[in-house]
Amino acid sequence: MLVRHGQSRGNVDRRLDTLPPGAELTDLGREQARTFARGLARRPGLIAHSIATRAVQTATEIHQMISVTAGTAAREVHGIHEVQVGALENRNDDEAHDEFNAIYRRWHAGELDVALPGGESGRDVLDRYVPVLEELRAEYLAHETWHDDIVVVSHGAAIRLVSAVLAGLDSRFAVDHHLANTEAVVLTPTGAGRWSCVQWGALVPPFDPEPVVVTDPPSSADPMG
Repeated sequence: MLVRHGQSRGNVDRRLDTLPPGAELTDLGREQARTFARGLARRPGLIAHSIATRAVQTATEIHQMISVTAGTAAREVHGIHEVQVGALENRNDDEAHDEFNAIYRRWHAGELDVALPGGESGRDVLDRYVPVLEELRAEYLAHETWHDDIVVVSHGAAIRLVSAVLAGLDSRFAVDHHLANTEAVVLTPTGAGRWSCVQWGALVPPFDPEPVVVTDPPSSADPMG
C-alpha cells in the first residue's frame, strides 16, 4: 500500500517542498494519518516510510494507532522520497507549478529522460524507488509464510509515476487522478516479477483512462498530489 503522507505545512503553502527533511505535518495531517489507520481492514505486518519528516510523522501516527506487535516497528527506507524539483524547490507560484506539471506529464508520456531544471528525471525517480519495492517484495511478499500487507508511506508524484509504470496503467489515468493526503495506491505482486494495481485512491479496476473533467484552472493547488 503506497500511501501519500498526511497534509504538511508545505501543502498548505502550495510549496514544491521536495528536499528532505522538508516540512512537518499540520494537525489535520496527523489526524488524516490516524483516520487512515482506523480505516485499515487488517493490521499490516510492516510500515515503511521515506526519510522526509512528513512521511516519518505519518508513519508514526499510523503505527501508534494500530499498535503493531512488538518487534515490528516503522522502518525508514531510502529511495522513496518525493520527486526532486531542483531549481523549483520551495516555490509556490503558478509558473513553477505549471513547469513541474508539464515535465511530469512528459514522463508519463514516456519521456523519462527529461529532467526538471536542476532536479531529477523520471528515470532517476524510478531508478531509486523501484529497487526499494523489489527488495520489500523479495524480503517479505515472496515468502509463503508472509500473509500481511506492507504500508509504504511516501509521496504523491513519486507514487503515481512508479505505480503507473510498474502496473502498466494508462498514462492519462495516472496524470489525471491525483492522490489526496493519505490516499493510497495498492499494488499486488503477480508472476514474472510484475505488479498489478488493485486500488487507486477510492477507485478499483478497471481504471478509466479518459481525462477527468475539471472546473478549476490547470494549475493545481496541490501539484505533488
